[in-house]
Amino acid sequence: MKIRPVILCGGAGTRLWPNAKKHQAKQFIDFGNWTLLGKTLERVKASIYDAPIISTNAKYLKQVKQHLKKHKIRKFKIVLEPAKRNTAPAILSTALIKDIPNEQPLMFLAADHLIEKVTLFNKAIKKNQKKLTHNNIIIFGIKPTMPSSEFGYFLTKNTKVTRFIEKPKEAKAKQIISKKGYWNSGMFYLRKDSIINNFKKYQPNIYRNCNNALIKAKYKSNVYYLNKQAFTKATAKSFDYAILEKTKDINAIKLDIPWSDLGSWKEICKMYGRNKKHYYKKKNVFHRPWGSYVNLFNGKEFLIKELYVKPKGILSLQKHHHRAEHWVVTQGKPKITLNKKYFTMKPDETIFIPLGAIHRIENPYKKPVKIIEAQVGSILKETDIVRYQDVYGRVK
Repeated sequence: MKIRPVILCGGAGTRLWPNAKKHQAKQFIDFGNWTLLGKTLERVKASIYDAPIISTNAKYLKQVKQHLKKHKIRKFKIVLEPAKRNTAPAILSTALIKDIPNEQPLMFLAADHLIEKVTLFNKAIKKNQKKLTHNNIIIFGIKPTMPSSEFGYFLTKNTKVTRFIEKPKEAKAKQIISKKGYWNSGMFYLRKDSIINNFKKYQPNIYRNCNNALIKAKYKSNVYYLNKQAFTKATAKSFDYAILEKTKDINAIKLDIPWSDLGSWKEICKMYGRNKKHYYKKKNVFHRPWGSYVNLFNGKEFLIKELYVKPKGILSLQKHHHRAEHWVVTQGKPKITLNKKYFTMKPDETIFIPLGAIHRIENPYKKPVKIIEAQVGSILKETDIVRYQDVYGRVK
């Protein structure tokens, strides 16, 4: 039996746009002729998969359909949530679709994850299909590349999951990694009957109301419009809290592959840094007295640059009215001024420059400094620079 991929596509992506009234959902952001949802749809075209099911809401229906058309996916089903109820009701509602057999393996994928080495990923899914039962759940762990407080973790004994740790502080994350802890990727693999059995046992309220929402749903052009009255009665809970932290029968597939949820500008900067050659164009290089910069990608209300600060180069002390900035140091040891603070940064360190903050980069050393910078705001031009001091005489 082929595996049915279910793509969870309801997230708002507010972490990237904390102050914006209108923001783009992360799965639809154009990162340079590709989106995270597009990459996910391409991934489920592999021969191990059956037609995808997409869980989303009315706000995103048009964009989801545009993506399906662009990626030439003609067989699909869409389940529309009438209200936000977190991932537990979203996952259950898709599994309850009548034409899914009880023993059908379901692979739940987030629409906004970037997975590289896809062949290895799909091989692991296929290889573990026989291990699925009417009760168990398989989750996917990613080998950590660094101690991060942005992800949840889990610990295992053999392949059994023994403990979940929710987004720990960095010092605690180091301890978890030393105990062979893995990042919890938030992807789940289980059979339809396992989902039903687990929800009936641990979350009868969610099971009853989601079942009613589907029985009373309207179905038109491959889209299930879940019944609002029934669906809003379902308790709003994440799948982790509702099921994973209660059931004892959880196995882990541990993967050592490049993975990111691109959930922060730091992760996005690193992604552009890794793929710099793909985005680099000579016409986008600009020379300045302190060195040079190259515009790697100009997105909707964000701009990604790489700054090159030559030895002894000093940028002006400046601020911006219309943009905030995120920096990831990739080379050298820049000296940073941020309002009244002064400090030195090292490679792989990151800093946020809020809108209106007075800042400067200096390179007092003999080695060049390189920084990947994400500018986020409504105006991303050189005109939005207010200079206070400048060693090259550019203060008016």
